[in-house]
Amino acid sequence: MVEPATVLSAEHLVKRYAQGESEVEILHGIDFTLDSGEIVAILGPSGAGKSTLLHLLGLMEPPTQGTLRVGGREAAGFSVDDRAKMRNQFIGFLFQFHYLLPELSVLENAMAPQLIRGVSWEKASAAAMPLLDKIGLMPHAHKRPAVLSGGEQQRAALARALVNSPAILLADEPTGNLDKETGEKVLALLWQQVRDHHAGAVIVTHQEDIAKRADRWIRLRDGRIESSS
Repeated sequence: MVEPATVLSAEHLVKRYAQGESEVEILHGIDFTLDSGEIVAILGPSGAGKSTLLHLLGLMEPPTQGTLRVGGREAAGFSVDDRAKMRNQFIGFLFQFHYLLPELSVLENAMAPQLIRGVSWEKASAAAMPLLDKIGLMPHAHKRPAVLSGGEQQRAALARALVNSPAILLADEPTGNLDKETGEKVLALLWQQVRDHHAGAVIVTHQEDIAKRADRWIRLRDGRIESSS
């Protein structure tokens, strides 16, 4: 049996934003690790710092202080281009809003991360099609996102997040815009894909029942870890 590898780690992450002539501190020294094959839920009320932490872990913005390692690489000193390449290579994102490009087909949206990586159209299509088939979207592959239901759009976004076989999947309230039944289907697919690909996943949620399904959970309050399992 292969031992899980640590795919993401953070030590004493601090995030401050300028507010007029002063600064406001959103995160106050967060320590965090994520192993391959592990699903971690982040809980907390609005304003607790959940999305800010996810943005730091996903290299969408740098921490003010602290150490962050992604795929074993220290993120300090990364240029904007370095961050973009690391996101494309290691990280898949799934948000509350699907953010599919309306002018592209479902298949083209799912292919996009591969094309950004420089993969040929044929190889990108070959990578995306099995994912769409697995999550039940092949009949809609050549349709525009606007004609899909909310659940179908979120499944298409999941295919896009997974097409590069990322080591890390970050999801921010992935069922927040879905009804309960549709949300359950998306969560089941998300869990299955994470397990099948042996990725590490961080799920930001305010729903306790989702957190209970995770391997462990962290509860934030006022930018600090209040409790964890």
